[in-house]
Amino acid sequence: MSLARRGILGAVTSLLGGCSSASLLNVTVPRKGYVLEADIPYGSLPRQKLDFYRPDMPGAAGKAVIFFYGGSWDSGAKGDYLFVAQALTARGIAVVIPDYRLYPDVRFPAFLEDAAQATRWTSDRIGMDKLFVMGHSAGAEIASMLAANTPYLANAGVDRLQMRGLIGLSGPYDFLPLTSAKLIDIFGGANNRNIEAITFARAPLPPALLIHGTADTTVYPRNSESLAAAWRAAGAPVELKLYPGVGHIDVIAAFAYVLRARAPTRDDVLAWIDVH
Repeated sequence: MSLARRGILGAVTSLLGGCSSASLLNVTVPRKGYVLEADIPYGSLPRQKLDFYRPDMPGAAGKAVIFFYGGSWDSGAKGDYLFVAQALTARGIAVVIPDYRLYPDVRFPAFLEDAAQATRWTSDRIGMDKLFVMGHSAGAEIASMLAANTPYLANAGVDRLQMRGLIGLSGPYDFLPLTSAKLIDIFGGANNRNIEAITFARAPLPPALLIHGTADTTVYPRNSESLAAAWRAAGAPVELKLYPGVGHIDVIAAFAYVLRARAPTRDDVLAWIDVH
């Protein structure tokens, strides 16, 4: 490994303590292989915009991913996740990354409603039958709530059962009771069951891939274990992958080539997309 690359990796390793530092990975990412259409409105409000990454060499099946980033429902920016988009477009997969409204400007379910509208835009542009809904951390809660048996996509004019599948990375799906004052304010109480995908894991459901690190102390792995069990109980196909010793940020950071050794996230997601 060159000294320059060691320097980049060292900086990323030391500073990547939260999703707000995700943009550091983008300095390691090739700026080729895709065309970026940036800041496309999917609604009329300032944060209702998305970035659309079109691969130079699209796959024959025309598959696409809409990715919802994490950040505790109060932070995050679509431009920070170029490293995720590049990993997928390099395999011919189109990627849409929306911004959505955040706390304290809004509370549940406004960010879900935004996510549904962004999915509607993507469905209109690409086709729902080619689309995977993916998220990390708080973004995985959003993605899972769109895929579960909820009305959010239907209210946006989208048939959720046409999606190719749900990909949840380190997501909170079964996380009550809330103890944080901020989260209680965001979600309207400590025991609002309507915020959890496990409440709505009822047939019919799309296929799901759930990934979690066993060393995750931000969102405990039992969230993915519980949702996988509920998905199976509903008769829906689900694959659960638990990564021994892997933490919360490592799961998403491993999409970047320089951090691929931290977790097999990139390979597992691409392999699952290939067969669905």
